[in-house]
Amino acid sequence: MSSWTLHDVPDQRGRSVIITGGNTGLGFQAASMFADRGADVLIACRDAARAAAAVDRIRARGPRGTVRAGSLDLADLDSVRAFAHEVLAGQERLDALVNNAAVMWTPLTRTKQGFESQFGTNHLGHFALTGHLLPLLLRTPGARVTTVTSLAQTQGRIDFEDLNWRTRPYSTGAAYGQSKLANMLFVLELDRRLRAAALDLTVTASHPGWTSTELTRHSPAFLQRVSRWIGMRPDKGALTTMRAATDPGAPGGSYWGPRRLFETKGHPGPARIIRRAQDTAVAARLWEESTRLTGVGFPLAARTGQTG
Repeated sequence: MSSWTLHDVPDQRGRSVIITGGNTGLGFQAASMFADRGADVLIACRDAARAAAAVDRIRARGPRGTVRAGSLDLADLDSVRAFAHEVLAGQERLDALVNNAAVMWTPLTRTKQGFESQFGTNHLGHFALTGHLLPLLLRTPGARVTTVTSLAQTQGRIDFEDLNWRTRPYSTGAAYGQSKLANMLFVLELDRRLRAAALDLTVTASHPGWTSTELTRHSPAFLQRVSRWIGMRPDKGALTTMRAATDPGAPGGSYWGPRRLFETKGHPGPARIIRRAQDTAVAARLWEESTRLTGVGFPLAARTGQTG
């Protein structure tokens, strides 16, 4: 399929979807598309006012589905736990979890638990959220988890000696690259564990290529200008997310991105998985470190004989 578009998104009626960071940018566009196709969408973000405004904007479109907002701060594991517990108590199914929210090129700041903010928010927050929601996902036939990563992962390295930038000089670009590589390693490791357990849950990844969103607001001025000049509109960039999250032909462990100009723009198609993301030893070690840092395990032991 050379030109996958919004019209190719399957009917989403009867499906329940959570999108982190669904109040703006790619997340807002994905939330709108899901709702337009009939899904019941929960936008999860930390800013209640912006979430409410996003909900109003989507409802004004007259979607076939429903949309509401929930409070989630990925930079606070207590907030992640509280949000997940509310979902587990209030929902009978979860068909799609879209790990979309991110921070990018921020100055050195730390999450509530003391993690470097980009690693803590982009990777650890979503790792914990997915782990908390896993029981509900596994109870929902055909459920899917899609994590949005970035081309910046090509510049990423996982420094296990200093994951949270306690001793090395801080580089905001390198920190972002590490967090996005961690996203990809997480997706592929979770897929391996689910396959080993023969569990019915598909995990995929996507990247938006070069898309102009407010995520670049902390990046150097020249990058912001270039992004506005050549970047795709958010509604176009979000199509990679939608394909990864809804295409019935997308297998577990698949990765989706724009097909043109070195994966920077164009219609969504299979993306190249870099060699570092395929390092199973690094992925397994990152999994164990993420479990230790978040205190969140994945309940797969009953079928695999291994701990999460």
